[in-house]
Parts: sequence; C-alpha cells; structure tokens
Amino acid sequence: MPAIHRILVTIKELDGKPLPAVLKAAQLARGYGAELELFHALTSPLYSDPVLVREQGLDSLERDLKQQALRRLQAIADRLRVHSIKVKVSAEWDYPSHEAIIRRAQAIKADLIVAGGHAGKHHIPWLLRLTDWELVRLSPLPVLLVKNPRPYRRPVVLAAIDPSHAHEKPLQLDKEILRASKQLTAALRGSLHAVHAYARFPVQLPPEAAMVPGTLEGLQKSAERAAKARFHRGLRPVRIARSRQYLLAREPVFAIAEASRKSHSAIVVMGAVSRSGIKRLLIGNTAERILDELTCDIMVVKPADFRVRVPRASRGARLRPSAPVEALGGTYSYY
Repeated sequence: MPAIHRILVTIKELDGKPLPAVLKAAQLARGYGAELELFHALTSPLYSDPVLVREQGLDSLERDLKQQALRRLQAIADRLRVHSIKVKVSAEWDYPSHEAIIRRAQAIKADLIVAGGHAGKHHIPWLLRLTDWELVRLSPLPVLLVKNPRPYRRPVVLAAIDPSHAHEKPLQLDKEILRASKQLTAALRGSLHAVHAYARFPVQLPPEAAMVPGTLEGLQKSAERAAKARFHRGLRPVRIARSRQYLLAREPVFAIAEASRKSHSAIVVMGAVSRSGIKRLLIGNTAERILDELTCDIMVVKPADFRVRVPRASRGARLRPSAPVEALGGTYSYY
C-alpha cells in the first residue's frame, strides 16, 4: 500500500448532522500529512416536468442543485480548515453512487476512500447493491468504512491476515494488510495487533479417523503448531508483541470478531478479493458477514494486481419523465 497523500471522503447527506466519517478522515489527514476532498454524488433523478423546463431549463436546474451541494460542502470544509487541514470539495451528477465515488477517487489520484458504513444488517448484498458493499467489492483503493462515531484516541489497529492463503487470498495481500495497518498505527499513534484464524481439523477428515483414540487430539495439536509457525512467519515484516497476537481455531468471521472484542479494536484491517460466479458469492458471503459482525471501523485493502471494473466515463444526471413538482425537492444522497 503506497503512502497516503490524498483522501476522498464521501458525504452521503448534506443535512448538517454530525459526520463521523469526516471527523475521522480529518484525523487521518493530520496523521498522514494528507489532503482531503469532500465528495457528494448527486444521484437522485431529475424529472422533466414541462412547466419547470420552460421556466428554468434542465441544465440550469442541474447547475443550481450542484452549486447548492457545493456550498454545503464548503461549510463543512471551512470547519476543518480552521485546524490547518487542506480540504477541497466536489459534487457531481453521476450514478450509481459507488461507481461515482470510485470514478472521482481515480480522477484525483486518491490513495484512500473514507465512507460512512451502512447501518444495520445487509441482506443479499449482490442484489441490493448497497454502496458500502459495492465499494468494498469493486474499489481498487483501500476503503475505510466508518461504523463507530467515537473519535480515534490512540486506537488499537487489528490486522486480520491469512498466512494459510485460504479462500484464494494471495500471499501479497497479507503484506498489503500489514503495511496498511502499520501506516494507520503510526498516523494515529495507536497500537498494532494481529489475528489469524485457522481450521482445527483438516477439511477432508475421514470419518474413521474420529474412531481412533488420540487421533483427533493429535490432528488438533498438529494444526495448531502449523498455524502458529505460519502466523509467526507472516508477521515478520512488522513487530507485534506476542500479547497482541491472536491465533484462534475458529471460523474467520468469529475469530476476527473475538479478537476485535478482546483487543478493543478501533479499526480492523482486512483484505478482500473479487471473483466471478459462485466463487465470488462464497468469498463475498464471508466478507459480508465480517462487515456485519464488527462494530468497529473496517479498512479493506485489495491485492496490488486488482483491476477496477468501473467505467471511467461519468453517467451524468438521470432524467425521468414528468412527475410531481415535489420530486425536485428533498435531499440528494447516494443511498
């Protein structure tokens, strides 16, 4: 993971409520010495009401609504500039929102995306296409999902690595996770911990093995020794005290959640890969369960060779046929 010089912060709502993602991104900007860009995607459709088109014109309406969003973003940015943080703002008519965010991040050569995590449980994410899930799945850049509103105060950063390379995760991904975790820890003056989940028994354990006295116990001890050796080798690039290492014989979802609770983690750093077809669904299901299980913030990184699948061209505003005039009001968010 390269050094962090530019952070894109996605703003879902422009209603003046407290924005934990912005405040935490500001903390990161100060720690990294990076600049921020506050970005709002205008995704709500415009309705081509004949009366309004004659009186104002769609182009003028688009410009007015965009300027309104920019003014609200500037008000947020001004509060951060008081603390000597470099902040820019941008708003674009584009959709769907996760694509708009990734396009903007690529356009400004951002090194990190910070977004407010979706509240509540996800259900069938590849059908509902919730913004945070799609960002995790498609963004080639690291994504920090802010789920907890409390500011960082010397936070515990938990690196979730997989030196056994299960679930088709490549070797290089562990290095990216550890590098990102080390950067976060230094930027926020926190402490670095690590977790590795391993299988207690071989997946292909023959039924007759359970009938032989001592076999299961021997297999369990052998699996633990092998996992411990892999874990220690995987942590060679960083220095983490043994008391901050969590080797757990549990399913990854529950192992990461348990280590997060034990360590009182503020941020869990984990990796994600994207596949097609049934493999993507299986891997995606594990990652999605982890996103739901954890109550702390989550940073997701990708392998260095991950390729983006998002078109580079903006889609602009969505236009729909005539609808009640009230449809032109309201807020514009990316949910």
